[in-house]
Amino acid sequence: MDAIITYVNGLDPEWQANYRQFAPSTDKLKRFRDWGTLPYLLRGIEANMPFVENIFLVVARESQVPQWVDRSRLNIVLHSDIIPQNLLPVFNSCTIEMFLHRTPRLAEEFIYFNDDMFPLAPSSAADFFPGGKPSIGMSRHLFAGNLYKQQCRTSDRMARKALGLNPSLLFLRPQHICSPMLKSQCEEAYQKLEADILATASPLRTATNPNQYLFLDYMYHKGLLTARRLSNKHISQGVWSAEKIAHYIEHPQTTLACINDVEMSDEHYNAMKQAILNAFQKKYPNKSQYEL
Repeated sequence: MDAIITYVNGLDPEWQANYRQFAPSTDKLKRFRDWGTLPYLLRGIEANMPFVENIFLVVARESQVPQWVDRSRLNIVLHSDIIPQNLLPVFNSCTIEMFLHRTPRLAEEFIYFNDDMFPLAPSSAADFFPGGKPSIGMSRHLFAGNLYKQQCRTSDRMARKALGLNPSLLFLRPQHICSPMLKSQCEEAYQKLEADILATASPLRTATNPNQYLFLDYMYHKGLLTARRLSNKHISQGVWSAEKIAHYIEHPQTTLACINDVEMSDEHYNAMKQAILNAFQKKYPNKSQYEL
C-alpha cells in the first residue's frame, strides 16, 4: 500500500510567476501558502502507518520540491509526469486529482492525502481497506450551495454516468480526509469518462470540475467501497484557536485530523503557524527517513 500527497508552496517565485499568468487576481495566493507542516505529515505517516510502503509527493515543478527532502526515499512526481501537456500549467487540485492514478509504480491500494491532513495516532491497513475494499464515510446531500459542494455534485453525476445509473437529485459527499483508492478502479472510471474529464479540466477551479470524489463515488456505486467513517477530526482555523489546535495535535482523540486553512490576516496566520509547528515538533521531534 502506498501514499500519495499533493503539495504546493505558494511562496515559490517561479510558481507565482506562472500563477499570475492565469489568475485574474492574486488575492487567492494565500490559499496556496506553505504552513511548513509537510515534514510532520511524513513523520506522522512513518510513525502511525507502518503499512505504507512508498510515499509519492506530487508537485508542479522542480522548484516546488523542498530542499530538505531526501529524494532517494521520497518519490517526486511532477505534474508533467502524469498530466497531459496541453493542460499545463495547472493550479487546480481538482484537475490534478484526475491524473494521480497515472503515477509510475503506484500500488493498487493507495491513500491520497492533501497536505493539510495528518495521522495523529496509530492506524492499521484494515482501517482503510477492510476486506480489501476502500472504506470512508459517505453522506448524501440535496443542496450544493458553494463551489466545493458543486464539485461534489458534479463528481457524483459523472460517476453515475460512467456506470449507466439513473440521475439522482441527491449527491454523495465523501468524508473530508485522506482517501483510500484502488488504482485499477480509478483507471477504469477515467477510461469511461476521459472525454468529460478532459473537457472540464481547467487551470483554476470551476463548478464544472469533478474532484477526487469521482473515483470514490464510482467505487461506492459499484459496490467496491464500504461507507464507514474513518477516525478523523475536521479542524477549521476559522473556529478553533491556536491553543486548542496545538492541544489537539499533542493529545488527539482521533486517528486522523484535517487542519483546514481559512482567510486570515498575516498576523493571525503567523501566530497560528508558529503554534501548530511547535505542537507538531513536540509530537514528532525526530526526522523521518524522507528528510535529509
